[in-house]
Amino acid sequence: MRKVIGVGETILDILFKNDQPQAAMPGGSVFNGFVSLGRLDVPLVFISELGNDKVGNFISEFMKENHIPTDYVDRFPDGKSPVSLAFLDDNNNADYIFYKDYPNQRLEVPLPHIEEDDIFILGSYYALNPALRERIVELLDYARERKAIIYYDPNFRSAHKDEVVRLRPTILENFEYADIIRGSDEDFFNMFGDKDVDKVYKEQVRFYCKRFIATRGAESIVLYTDTWNETFGVPAISPVSTVGAGDNFNAGIIYGLLKYNIGREELLTLSKEKWEAVIRCGIELATDVCLSCSNYISKEFASAYSKRF
Repeated sequence: MRKVIGVGETILDILFKNDQPQAAMPGGSVFNGFVSLGRLDVPLVFISELGNDKVGNFISEFMKENHIPTDYVDRFPDGKSPVSLAFLDDNNNADYIFYKDYPNQRLEVPLPHIEEDDIFILGSYYALNPALRERIVELLDYARERKAIIYYDPNFRSAHKDEVVRLRPTILENFEYADIIRGSDEDFFNMFGDKDVDKVYKEQVRFYCKRFIATRGAESIVLYTDTWNETFGVPAISPVSTVGAGDNFNAGIIYGLLKYNIGREELLTLSKEKWEAVIRCGIELATDVCLSCSNYISKEFASAYSKRF
């Protein structure tokens, strides 16, 4: 059975509205999508790190409850598990402040077993961090060697805009590894100073990766391949919170690739009809997340959704 392997940060998100705390839940760019995939009974391998503290214990138990194995989670004794504060504005979009205290030695876990057509996902600053780069490249090389589908979400926050010149070579290297790149127009503005996703694809992405999905908030989604592109509408909703929307869009795309049995070779010539079915999965998971304060789809949604296939 195909599985999904992910590497990324695990963090405790504390959500604020009108400067008052509303909720606290485990989060992280790849992690949020993995909770949803776990609730959909997708086989998972998650590579991450947590402090050997109360926050780490809380997150570790949450992972087990949501079918995310902890075998490849490094529990470091020095330092503390990271925490983020997410402040929602009037449109329920989030502005983040992060608190982190990592040790010098990180991600001291073995390589997981990866098989052909498994899906390997990475993203966010975690995939660019110089302190982790050697380990990330090792995982990428292994995933490519094993012929897995590599899915990359830059998820590049404005907090790192002042580092973009230094990080751009690493971003482009990740582009070159990727079989699918998915990002928001905000990500590309922060990385390349341009929200025109057509221009971004032609000038920044196409040379490295032919399959590019650009999300434009509540406006639309644009899919590019090497021979055609298509724009998809998104449902009009009144979001409670957009935290985790992009992460769960990724989870939906991955779920669609698995459910429709789309392997790495088929990606090269995938029809518009199949792509549309996959994109719809992404939209549906992201929509459910936006209708609550949670970072992931609800267990009730997951149960009903999996029965549809």
